[in-house]
Amino acid sequence: MEIHPFLAEFIGSAILLFLGNGVVANLNLNKTYGYQQSPILLIAFAWGFAVFVAAFVTSQSSGAHLNPAVTLGLAIVGKFSWDLVLIYFFAQLSGAMFGTWLTYLFYIDHYRITENENVIRSTFCTAPAIRNLKNNIFSEILGTFILVFGVICIVSPNIEIENSNVQNFGIGSLESLPVGILIIVIGMALGGTTGYAINPARDFGPRLVYSLLPRKNKKPDWSYSFVPVLGPFIGAILASLLFNLIT
Repeated sequence: MEIHPFLAEFIGSAILLFLGNGVVANLNLNKTYGYQQSPILLIAFAWGFAVFVAAFVTSQSSGAHLNPAVTLGLAIVGKFSWDLVLIYFFAQLSGAMFGTWLTYLFYIDHYRITENENVIRSTFCTAPAIRNLKNNIFSEILGTFILVFGVICIVSPNIEIENSNVQNFGIGSLESLPVGILIIVIGMALGGTTGYAINPARDFGPRLVYSLLPRKNKKPDWSYSFVPVLGPFIGAILASLLFNLIT
């Protein structure tokens, strides 16, 4: 099945956020069958499998970037057309917002009976375990560096995009499993400080959705929101520069 790359990135990002934030909602919201108060192991595995499913579904159409940091990194190393970068960014952000909205609708009764706004926000976007913006952004930089460097080494030239003169690389069906495993190990090893956003669309889009909810005491924490956006972009740039340096 091949669909337009923009639609594929939208669908893939929506699947990723629906399943990824879905597990956080299942574990954290009141009176769900999965209520266990954020066990990091389950969350890490669920996000890794969510990436695997989303990437497998969309790999042949868009290369399954599903992350603006990945798209930027591939463009810097010459494995993706710069002409498509902003289009992919928009598809990823809008897909992340739609997938998050689906999670909210799916668990809406549990959102209504959960009063702790910090718990509610955790099912949409990330927050630091200890608020220290300098160290928080370092965590996001390093986590995304590992992700993007790994993805650059894993991807293959598997997508042909009309009117693009660049050989475009992405995650193919065979590469989706190792990328999912990479997400799992990042979550288990590096997720303890900031919740490992490692994806600007994954955090900013859901945070925006949360800020629009009809809740009286919502706390979107916009003063922190630049960390899971800027950090991943810096990490992607550093990973791609290192790749160019050593290859």
